Amino acid sequence: MQTFIITIVLFLCSSMGMKAQTHYEQELTTALELWQDQKPQEAAKLFEHIATAEGKKWLPYYYSSQIKIVESFDMTNKTKKEQLLREAQGLLNKAKELEGDEVELMVLQAMLHTSRLIIDPDTYGMTLAPVITGIYAEAAKIAPENPRLVLSKTEWEIGSAPYYGEDPKIYCPDLKAGLALFENEDDAPTQAPTWGKERLQRLIAKTCDSEN
Repeated sequence: MQTFIITIVLFLCSSMGMKAQTHYEQELTTALELWQDQKPQEAAKLFEHIATAEGKKWLPYYYSSQIKIVESFDMTNKTKKEQLLREAQGLLNKAKELEGDEVELMVLQAMLHTSRLIIDPDTYGMTLAPVITGIYAEAAKIAPENPRLVLSKTEWEIGSAPYYGEDPKIYCPDLKAGLALFENEDDAPTQAPTWGKERLQRLIAKTCDSEN
């Protein structure tokens, strides 16, 4: 998970560094650096402060929600995890209200549902699994070339493969196509989410390049 965080920070900082940073951009960078330094609570609080101060910008809500979602995956205390996911959902709803990038927010919503499903697959599997699949399917109609969508959707399909008797390797062409999409995105300066390339590379190595 630490590599995942570092990747987010490096992409955002490098893209912002291509021009003089505004105060808003500086605060975003500082918040992401806090996350990189393994201070997720401080980072989330700063993002929420930025969101309140800026009023109409969706990215601070997005990143604060993302931090909570990512942190939730490793939690074992069900009560605390549910509370964290409720907080993440509230922040994600704010980003949606501010009409943030629809597909980026859909990916985050699917990730949140996936983390909740993991809490208790027997309870949530029948209800959330089709919801997650539906979100990815709808997002693919809107922006099929979004690399984070390709990564998250394919990772979900790989995770689900054993339940359908499928070999996860059948999704390797999708993973490699997603890597090409990340390559095309590398030179596009933006404050929008750009995370996922290194995560996809690791998934390819684990799923497609292994002998198993």
